[in-house]
Amino acid sequence: MSDIDSLAARIREEAGAAPVEIAMILGSGLGHIAGSVEGTTIPYDRLDGFPHAGVSGHNPVLAIGDLEGVRVAVLGGRAHYYENGDSTVMRRPLEVMKALGAGTLFVTNAAGSLDADMPTGSIMALSDHINFSGLNPLIGEPTDARFVPMTNAYDNELRAALRAAADETGTGLREGVYAWYSGPSFETPAEIRAIRTLGADAVGMSTVPEAILARFLGMKVAGISAITNMAAGMSDENIGHEHTKAMAPIGAKKLETVLRAFLRARAAARRGA
Repeated sequence: MSDIDSLAARIREEAGAAPVEIAMILGSGLGHIAGSVEGTTIPYDRLDGFPHAGVSGHNPVLAIGDLEGVRVAVLGGRAHYYENGDSTVMRRPLEVMKALGAGTLFVTNAAGSLDADMPTGSIMALSDHINFSGLNPLIGEPTDARFVPMTNAYDNELRAALRAAADETGTGLREGVYAWYSGPSFETPAEIRAIRTLGADAVGMSTVPEAILARFLGMKVAGISAITNMAAGMSDENIGHEHTKAMAPIGAKKLETVLRAFLRARAAARRGA
């Protein structure tokens, strides 16, 4: 039995053997959603190889159970490349999610807006991404599986379901391209002008390595950004991590509304099948 399979077996002993349908990674200010899962919560420090998620605003626990009628595995926090220079840091948790049965990964993040019409407090479904950092978590992977096609990185059908959930709840949901900078420093106004020219709508310090890893593992991916600030040079906001944490709850409430409606619709569709 591999280390991944062994760890998945240990988790099943606590959380039950039923397969997970959707895995989620929660960004800054969104970790409270893990507490809404009806099931089992396991701290990361009891899971070999799971990250410490040492950034304030994250909740380093794995919650497995029912959320709006769907069996989910919620990673209450993530580790970032900028914490230790390792873009593969979320690979083991995602491999475990796959071993637990998850065929879909739902990622969330806090992001800066590059669109004047998408202000702080908005939420944006990811339609694509720009890996502006140039880093890749599959560097060093020895097999030909590393050549992952990313044409449909963020699944069109899942995004359509998120749009339907937003419409049902009367929640505004934009769509756009997310650009990944490595962090931890925020971007300069010149860098923001550059990625706006390249077609980015929002910018952040996470998510892209996880999307690449998920596609490598054969998982479908959907994602939503909670807009916590306008990007550098676009407003007079005092950009910083404390500002991000302060603003995250505004978008987080909208994001949770859409997520719950999305899950309810998925559960209803399964019951009607």
